[in-house]
Amino acid sequence: MKILISGASGLVGTNLIPTLNAHEVYKLVRKTPNSSDEIQWDAEKGFGETEQVRLENFDAVVHLAGDNVASENWSDEKKSKIKESRTVGTRVLVEALKQLANPPKYFISASAIGFYGDRQDEVLTEDSAKGVGFLPEVCDAWEREAQKAESFARVVCMRIGVVLAKDGGALEKMLTPFKFGVGGTIGSGKQYMSWIAIDDIVAIVHFLLENPELKGSFNLTAPNPVTNKEFTNTLGKILNRPTILPLPEFAVKLIFGEMGETLLLQGARVLPKRLQEAGYQFKYTDLDEAMKGVLEN
Repeated sequence: MKILISGASGLVGTNLIPTLNAHEVYKLVRKTPNSSDEIQWDAEKGFGETEQVRLENFDAVVHLAGDNVASENWSDEKKSKIKESRTVGTRVLVEALKQLANPPKYFISASAIGFYGDRQDEVLTEDSAKGVGFLPEVCDAWEREAQKAESFARVVCMRIGVVLAKDGGALEKMLTPFKFGVGGTIGSGKQYMSWIAIDDIVAIVHFLLENPELKGSFNLTAPNPVTNKEFTNTLGKILNRPTILPLPEFAVKLIFGEMGETLLLQGARVLPKRLQEAGYQFKYTDLDEAMKGVLEN
């Protein structure tokens, strides 16, 4: 299979690409290409004439590109960048693919469980309604742009949860304070964290590529979401560090603003209903085992 990947240098892309060695893989890049397997694009303006021709005859596109949501506090400028990097970038890519004589048959796009917003302990599946707030609006608009590829391809939107990986994502950011014994519950600790191990994300992309009948939105979360308190206690136990220094709600809002309030204090209890119905077998369903597997690799 000939596969094109955007966001190849991100957390999911860097873990996914080495597992696709049985396929012919190309990467979309913004810089001047360094090798023949790179195709340059501008996520706002599109493709040059030469690059447009090179988009022909791909079997699948895995679209992972998007600005880092947690890299800094959310100014108006940052929020605009978060949204436009996803919506405009997806629109530009889909429009370019539409113009091809031989467009890809599969279009697999990243999304996020931010689609559901802050839902306390409500059990959420792909059938649940969109939430309220900035991230639900971003994810909904993102998915709508991806769905425009339905005119030529099978479209899948992957609503990715809290990613457990040693080399990036939420867990990496938590490791340093916990190792120094200053980790603890955030806010009330009751907010749900719908997590997934990076190994499962990679395996699910393969699963989606190998099962051409699957389309629509899929929750990429392990079957057993936990509260922030449970997550904190599990990480502390594995690292053999205390978890006695909580980060109160007022401090989160003071230090991190809207970004912290949304990503750290809000939660969603999300289940992977459609993946399980399709027969996907998770590598990690237990948080303790997932953390050990991630940290020991």
